[in-house]
Amino acid sequence: MFAHLSAYAPSVADAVVLAQGTPEGPVGPEFGKASPIGLTILVVLAIIVLSLGWAFHRRYSRFRRRMLFAQEHNLDVFDEAAVDKAMEEAGVLDRRKKSPF
Repeated sequence: MFAHLSAYAPSVADAVVLAQGTPEGPVGPEFGKASPIGLTILVVLAIIVLSLGWAFHRRYSRFRRRMLFAQEHNLDVFDEAAVDKAMEEAGVLDRRKKSPF
């Protein structure tokens, strides 16, 4: 019943093997392996991204705290001198070292 299909099977397999040809790309035991420099670069980039995120969070938290204080005391949010003076009088001025970010 399926005798006619078995006659074609070897020729189809041969055609697939012939169609693939020889590999022309780089081959060998070292192909596809990453160097330790790549891992170092990834770790350094991750540290940079995390430190920038941390610095942004600190900056945004201070900004938000100052803005809420200014709104509570009916001060102009953008008048830094007035907000600093009022926060110092209230005893809530942040005296920690400010980051250059």
